[in-house]
Amino acid sequence: MEILLLKGLFMVLASCFIGLFYYQHPLVSVSGERSGYKKPNFIIILADDIGWGDLGANWNLRKDTPHLDKIATEGMRFLDFHSAASTCSPSRASLLTGRLGLRNGVTHNFAVTSVAGLPLNETSLGDVLKEAGYLTAAIGKWHLGHNGPYHPNFRGFDYYLGIPYSHDMGCTDTPGYNLPPCPACPRHSAAMRKHQKDCYPEIALPLFENLTIVQQPVDLTSLAAKYTEKAIQFIQYASRRGHPFFLYIALAHMHVPLTLAQPTWDLPGQDPYGANLREMDALVGRIKEEVDSTAKENTLLWFTGDNGPWTEKCDYAGSVGPYTGRWQTRRGGSSAKQTTWEGGHRVPTLAYWAGKIPANATSPVMLSTLDIFPTLVSLANASLPPNRQFDGMDVSEVLFGRSNKGHQVVPRPVMGALGRNGAISHLSFLTYSRTSRRQHHWTLRLQNTVLSCQWRTRLSWTFCGILQQTMSLQRTTLMTQL
Repeated sequence: MEILLLKGLFMVLASCFIGLFYYQHPLVSVSGERSGYKKPNFIIILADDIGWGDLGANWNLRKDTPHLDKIATEGMRFLDFHSAASTCSPSRASLLTGRLGLRNGVTHNFAVTSVAGLPLNETSLGDVLKEAGYLTAAIGKWHLGHNGPYHPNFRGFDYYLGIPYSHDMGCTDTPGYNLPPCPACPRHSAAMRKHQKDCYPEIALPLFENLTIVQQPVDLTSLAAKYTEKAIQFIQYASRRGHPFFLYIALAHMHVPLTLAQPTWDLPGQDPYGANLREMDALVGRIKEEVDSTAKENTLLWFTGDNGPWTEKCDYAGSVGPYTGRWQTRRGGSSAKQTTWEGGHRVPTLAYWAGKIPANATSPVMLSTLDIFPTLVSLANASLPPNRQFDGMDVSEVLFGRSNKGHQVVPRPVMGALGRNGAISHLSFLTYSRTSRRQHHWTLRLQNTVLSCQWRTRLSWTFCGILQQTMSLQRTTLMTQL
């Protein structure tokens, strides 16, 4: 115990120098590159609680994502992409480690009062890429531990700007600008602390820049602008110095409360969710514009989500598209976030790399956020941590449009654990295997009812329940040309 405390104290003291390096000195030295090989830059943009049906290119019921739809036409859109879990912390931990929650130890969300985070023996994507000579930055929601050595600056990121957890997990000073409303921070009235139990009115939400709290409570109306500004500064900083960079942007959009710099939902006919979606889309568009003007030919931009929409928030939540899970919802449940139904973990996903990823491409291959880690490590010519079992795979061949080898079966380990009353907690992906071209076509014909077990399928509701609650899965990825 004494050794751990001393180690933590040393790391905190050493962190005092982090802010001095950013924007003043090169943060890392480039080493270990292949002769003549230029390492690509990576940008991961992770939306929060976004629905598969929110993307216009996916479902075409909304017109709120023109920039994302443009990325879809200039890059690759994934029809069958899944987050590694259906809640925040487990899905983020899996993305940054390439390992399922049962391996990396993160199976539930961290709270405001949590003293720990992503286990310290886990190696993050930031760690690996930083060791390979990358400048690394995390901007946005962390939610993987905010105390001591669990902070992003100690988990492989040279620079950090963001909030430590979800922005409904703290009070703000902008009441009336968010829906559903989180209360302003209480001043002197104890009565204010007894309402709005879905929020945390006791603790003011902080904004960190590296290890320093620069604003508390954070002004949510200006948060998106701050994220955009710092992301652009980081891209420019790395590009001027000729360093490859890894930028991880974890947005507050589309998690409630919905907040805008210029709220418009007081006007008749306004759609708060749509307005927030447009703000997020504009942010992504601004990042892409900077990439195109700075490092277009050597930057992979990957947009995806952490899990499905929070349907309990009704009009302030996104759309699962066709994955409605009627068998579940007719019995009073949800088929989205916090569930293992397909709407809970199938997320809209786009990849863009000018000249490398084919334009206007649509991939039917079933992939997941677990595949991002090994893919980026491979493209960076970096080394995977030794003695580690990874649950993702290098899918660069899929990104570059070279997958035409029939189908490939990839074994997967146990995907979840029994929770309270026998319910499945943090199970991911489809709970069946697609092992043949015939079965794949069967799935496509039932696209509107995939894993929802509606009456249109010939499966009984009992068998559907078995499919949804099975404890193991052999993931099968098809690479057929349809």
